[in-house]
Amino acid sequence: MSTSEQFTSIVERWRPELHAHCYRMLGSTHDADDALQETMVRAWKGLDGLADRDAVRPWLYRIATNRCLSMLTHRSRRELPTELGADTPVAEVAWLGPYPDERLGPEAEAVTRESVEVAFVAAVQHLPARQRAVLLLREVLGFSAKEVAAQLDTTVAGVNSALQRARAALDGRLPDATQGATLRGLGDDGVRAVARRYAEAWQAGDIEAIVAMLAEDARYSMPPLPRWYAGRADIRGFLAEVVPMGWRFLPARANGQLAFATYRWEDGRYVQSGLDVLSLRGSRVVEVVAFLEADLRDFGLPDELPATAGS
Repeated sequence: MSTSEQFTSIVERWRPELHAHCYRMLGSTHDADDALQETMVRAWKGLDGLADRDAVRPWLYRIATNRCLSMLTHRSRRELPTELGADTPVAEVAWLGPYPDERLGPEAEAVTRESVEVAFVAAVQHLPARQRAVLLLREVLGFSAKEVAAQLDTTVAGVNSALQRARAALDGRLPDATQGATLRGLGDDGVRAVARRYAEAWQAGDIEAIVAMLAEDARYSMPPLPRWYAGRADIRGFLAEVVPMGWRFLPARANGQLAFATYRWEDGRYVQSGLDVLSLRGSRVVEVVAFLEADLRDFGLPDELPATAGS
C-alpha cells in the first residue's frame, strides 16, 4: 500500500467530523476549511511517528483543536446580531456563518447534527477558547478527561475545572430543547407541512400568514446587518417592507435545522438573497437567522432562479 493510500485508509474517514469540530470552535465554515487543511497537512507529516494506530482519532483531534486555538488567538469570536452589546463597534464584528449539513457526511448521528445548530454554536462562541475546546471535546465528542488533558497539554483537574466553568457560563444561553428533538417530535410530515406553509406564505406575499406562524417572542436577524427584530409586531413591520418585493424559497439543509435558500425578484429574475435558518418551538417559528452573505453554492443551490420559478 502506498503512503497516500495508507493515509487515506487511516485518516480520511475522520474528515467530516473534524470539519464539524472546527466549525463549532471557529463559527465559520471557511475558517473550518483552513483549520482542517492545516490539520491534514500536519497529520500527513506526522503519521509515520504515530506509534499506536488505534489512537488516530484522539491524535487528529489534538492537531485540529490546537490549530483552532492558535487561530482564535488572532481572531475575534463570531457573533449574531441578537448577541451584540449596545456598545459593540459593528465594524469590528466577525459574524457567525451557517453550516451545510452535507459536510457532516451521510452517517452523521443526531447528536452530531444537533451540535452544529445555530443556537449552540453561537452560545459556545462566548466561552474562552480553551473552555470551548474542553466542552466540545468532553460533551460533544465524548473524550475522557484524561484524553482531553493529553490533547490540550494540561491536567485532568484542569480539564474538569474548565468544564465546570464552561457549563456555568452556558447556563441560560441554550434553548430548553434542541431543534433536532423538535423536528423529530413533529415528524417528517409535520416538518414538511411547516416548511410548505412558511415558503408559500412568503411566495404569496401573505404577511399575516407569516406572522401567524411566529411565536409571540420570535426573533428575526440578518447578519451582517446589526438590526434585529423581536416579537410579532416588530417583525410584522419589517415584513411589510420586504415581503412585497416578490420571493421564491428553496429548501436547504443547514445546521441540522429547517432552512431555505431565499431569492428576491430583481431585474426580471430571482436573485439570491441569503440562507434562512429557522428555529421552531413545536410548529411555531421562534427564530429566523437570515444569513445574507451565505454562498448558496456551498449548499448545492443556484445563485439565481429564472423568472418562471415557482409559477
